[in-house]
Amino acid sequence: MPTLIDVNCHFCNKPFQQPLKLFNINLKRKCNNYCSLDCSNKAHDKSLQVTCDECGISFKKTRAEIKNTKHNFCSKKCSGIYYNKHKKHGYRRSKLEIYIEKKLIETYGDQFAKFNDVSMIGSELDIFIPSLNLAFELNGIFHYEPIYGPDKLKYIQNNDNRKLQACIEKQISFCIIDTSSFRYFKESKADEFLNIVISIIKKKMEAGDRVELSQALYV
Repeated sequence: MPTLIDVNCHFCNKPFQQPLKLFNINLKRKCNNYCSLDCSNKAHDKSLQVTCDECGISFKKTRAEIKNTKHNFCSKKCSGIYYNKHKKHGYRRSKLEIYIEKKLIETYGDQFAKFNDVSMIGSELDIFIPSLNLAFELNGIFHYEPIYGPDKLKYIQNNDNRKLQACIEKQISFCIIDTSSFRYFKESKADEFLNIVISIIKKKMEAGDRVELSQALYV
């Protein structure tokens, strides 16, 4: 039976018994003594506790990861939400979107709707009307055809699905309008899409609180 001696764990300082032979080996190799594999792993863990810049959850990152990144995020979802909220450039708005925004402001005032808003779901909504809890997405050809390749199309469509799910969770009526046929700006054609938006707004106003869409309305 091996000879045991009393030692203290280098990590938790808990006293435990260790075989003398192993103690001497550790002493010779200048290794520390640990009461368990868990304490050994924790002692050799070089990661640090950080806080997610988006949701505030505490999690661990290695020192190298901390050094190489400006912000800390617990997931890709939090990263996407954060950068959508804070980006100052990169918005690519079509002439159609700008035209519809202008006409809606002329019709309902500049406080009626928000445009390219990220405050509600952490991702851009082309048009969001807070008083009606109503959102519109004007989806051009890039949402349906692989203009920049299949990977880019898949990314766009996955993002569209995330928006839909987020709106459903927040009980936002979500209307997706296919504008892929709008290849160049013509006011008469733009008015067709404007009229679709306004007709949905009017129906929502007339319905009041009696109607809530639980899924997207595709137009």
